[in-house]
Amino acid sequence: MIRRSLLNQLREHLLSPEITFIVGPRQAGKTTLMEILRDELVEKGEKTLFLNLDFNADRPFFDSQEKLLQRISYEMGEDKGYVFIDEIQRKEDAGLFLKGLYDMKLPYKFIVSGSGSIELKEKIHESLPGRKKLFELTTLTFEEFVAYKTDYKHIKEGESFAGLAIFFDLFKELAQQYLEEYLNFGGYPKVVLAKTYEEKRAAIADIYQSFLEKDMSILLNIQKTESLTALLRVLASQIGNLVNLAELSNTLGISVQTVKDYLWYLEKTYIISKVTPYFKNTRKEITKSPIYYFVDLGLRNFAANQFGHGAFDTTGFLFENFVFNNLKGHLKLTPTSIHFWRTKDRAEVDFILNTSREIIPIEVKYTKLKEPEISRSFRSFLTKYKVPKAFIVNLSLIQEVIAEGAKVYFIPFFNTQIITKKV
Repeated sequence: MIRRSLLNQLREHLLSPEITFIVGPRQAGKTTLMEILRDELVEKGEKTLFLNLDFNADRPFFDSQEKLLQRISYEMGEDKGYVFIDEIQRKEDAGLFLKGLYDMKLPYKFIVSGSGSIELKEKIHESLPGRKKLFELTTLTFEEFVAYKTDYKHIKEGESFAGLAIFFDLFKELAQQYLEEYLNFGGYPKVVLAKTYEEKRAAIADIYQSFLEKDMSILLNIQKTESLTALLRVLASQIGNLVNLAELSNTLGISVQTVKDYLWYLEKTYIISKVTPYFKNTRKEITKSPIYYFVDLGLRNFAANQFGHGAFDTTGFLFENFVFNNLKGHLKLTPTSIHFWRTKDRAEVDFILNTSREIIPIEVKYTKLKEPEISRSFRSFLTKYKVPKAFIVNLSLIQEVIAEGAKVYFIPFFNTQIITKKV
């Protein structure tokens, strides 16, 4: 079994009367986490009920709140119990439905999950203020991936995955091998658990097709997904590059508005993440071209027809995507936003963290640096904004230098949490 760092947080929240809400990409492991929680509760002698809206047999109980309560009462009576509801996005007006149940002040604790969708990300937020806590489950983080690959030998029971720091420090070459595997195959549990390349490819193909057929075709109300598939292929081929909506429209033969709609839905379903440019004038961040990264690198590679063998000329961008995902994961419970920086004369910095109090530039280098190297673009940013600190993420070098008045930290890819600790 693959251990997930979110599990302990979910266990703790079982004590809260709020609805425990788990959201994330399709097949990221939400159902597995819920089944683990249920089994642990059953071992303690607690009453539980597990319902899944993907199952035809369970759907009729969601025709009304009354029908659902009849089923719950049949299983548990009026005593305390735990109700697990999987794939809630299949329920129309899910937010209002759950709000009504919560406001009845029943003796039941609800644990609910769903793949990212508009119903979950928008309407449930509006309908359940103060009634739920949202937990986002991504595909496996690199730390979770390495912990599994090393059979948890380097993590003590109950210890956070940050405990892998000693392993990374001692086994740098092995860490590099795991990085290459992760960059090529990504972190979907089903893919990670598959033993052979053929099994991994079949698993990612199933996830990809399931996403197109079960999520996007329903949400967008489209029968043919060719233009959406083409958009994903284009995005996958240009991660880390500016995205021009007009160019995409011309390339794909669809309207600019359709491109905008597709991109918005792809974000809401945890396929891509949008990054806007950094400007002191925040209005410009909205109007200028963004960059998109993929939430899972394996899915990106599959969309680009490079699954299992990321193209040599795009490995640097894959690594950049990898660092972005790490930063986003470490910062998701903070107000810090992630941007990038570009100028008309083509100076650029990969990431700019904006904490509202300060800005922190980060450059990503897919190379084993032996000594500090600082690009002209990075120096240009340090000079222009006079920041106190900056970071350069690379494959191996650990060092600190002073450049243009800023303390520049060179850190290896497995230590990006250091950045967030200094925010």
